[in-house]
Amino acid sequence: MAESAAVRWAKVVDQVRCIGCHACSTACKSENQVPIGVHRTYVKYVDVGRFPQARRAFQVTRCNQCAEPPCVFACPTSAMYQRPDGIVDFDKRVCIGCKGCIAACPYDAIFINPEDHSAEKCNFCAQRLEVGLEPACVVVCPTEAIVVGDLNDGTSRVSEIVGRETVAVRRPEKETRPKLFYKGAHQATLDPLAARRPPGGLFLWSEQGSGRQQVTSGHPGAPNNAAAAMLAYDVAHQAPWDWRVSLYTWTKGIAAGAYLVPALLLLAGRLEPKSALWQWAAPVLGGVFLAATVGLLIFDLTHPERFYLVLTRPQWRSWLARGGVILSLYGAVLVLHFLAALLGRTGWPQALSWAGLPLAALCAIYTAWLFAQAKARDLWQSPLLPPQLLVQAAASGAAALLLLAALVEPLAVRPLAQIAAGATLVHVLLVAGEVTIAHPTAHARLAAFEMTRGRYAGFFRAAVALQVAAVLVGLAAPEGVLLAPLVLAGLLAHEHAFVQAGQAVPLA
Repeated sequence: MAESAAVRWAKVVDQVRCIGCHACSTACKSENQVPIGVHRTYVKYVDVGRFPQARRAFQVTRCNQCAEPPCVFACPTSAMYQRPDGIVDFDKRVCIGCKGCIAACPYDAIFINPEDHSAEKCNFCAQRLEVGLEPACVVVCPTEAIVVGDLNDGTSRVSEIVGRETVAVRRPEKETRPKLFYKGAHQATLDPLAARRPPGGLFLWSEQGSGRQQVTSGHPGAPNNAAAAMLAYDVAHQAPWDWRVSLYTWTKGIAAGAYLVPALLLLAGRLEPKSALWQWAAPVLGGVFLAATVGLLIFDLTHPERFYLVLTRPQWRSWLARGGVILSLYGAVLVLHFLAALLGRTGWPQALSWAGLPLAALCAIYTAWLFAQAKARDLWQSPLLPPQLLVQAAASGAAALLLLAALVEPLAVRPLAQIAAGATLVHVLLVAGEVTIAHPTAHARLAAFEMTRGRYAGFFRAAVALQVAAVLVGLAAPEGVLLAPLVLAGLLAHEHAFVQAGQAVPLA
């Protein structure tokens, strides 16, 4: 994203000077009226070394003011935006509370304000900079450990430090080009996985948590002397997307597959154009689960009354905004298909399928790009995710239709059972590839560990067992419907394990 050549604000934190006094945190809360329990800036403590060479290292943690801000790209309504001077700011009036910006931020710097339910973070105290004042944290720091200035001004202190001294940024591999620079920082403070974490976590004041959503993991199986560092003081953060997102990916797969599967059977000549499965079951089942999907999406918003902004003021780089359009167009096709069947126009649904097929496929797989925009979550950056979601839609759609076909279209039971069993087998193979192929980053490896052997292993193992059982049932009774509930339950368990484990890795 382009920045103004006139001013390019940046910040340097000298961690050698930092004494961990929390003056910056309290000044930030006072200046910006940040509620209790959330923080725009906070100080993390890490104990490094061993007695008698032990010491405590600090890290001032906040928004990194990226030159390429993933939160801005992910926000569907431009509530997160980048100013001409490079500051990443926010507009609470148009925030829908989708938490996409939180999932996208690799630095765990964004939170939902519990009072106004909108996304919020450090914005460099832009209201102070605009009137010639320094940010509140800079003013109160007793050791002058925090410096703010213009990177484009070669005479500014920030420009001199960044240009002439050794500084570091957090997670440079994410290519966000942060403008928060750390001087003299210990690696154990910059890397959230470098320091061991006490069992149960150790958090700020009363925020020590025990909920399933708490992000407290460290390297699995790390030796006791890993990095000779121990996390001593931190702030508990929760995963932004809970069970509603897990359920939404499942209902969306059924909604897409309920149309996709009979449309493909129709094209292959395995289903008659006047079939009740095609004329009625496809649009009704697809429409019911599409409505459930949209309902879950709205239910997950902290500002559900603003959901319409996704369509009325979309930010087109966001896959949440694009997904809103895809779901709307797909819903329109399903409604037209149903009306055509109601009016007895049996040929119209077949003509609509030329638009419905690609829209159903997009409905199934666009979540892969939505998850990919969550740059903070390495497990979701998999190239296997689009085909996996498409296969999942075929399996879940066929399984859901199978339950109806026994009543309205007995001749379709066998092909639907074959598709459900075959797609489930392919899904199991794709999942096996996902968890056995070496992951490129420590964050992805840790998330995969949490999914297969950690907190979400129960869901994952249940998913594999149910899907394998469904395949075996399909082989033993190819004309039965018993595999349908096994397929649907297995896919739901897998989605929950995958979505939640992907968020189980500490970012700060």
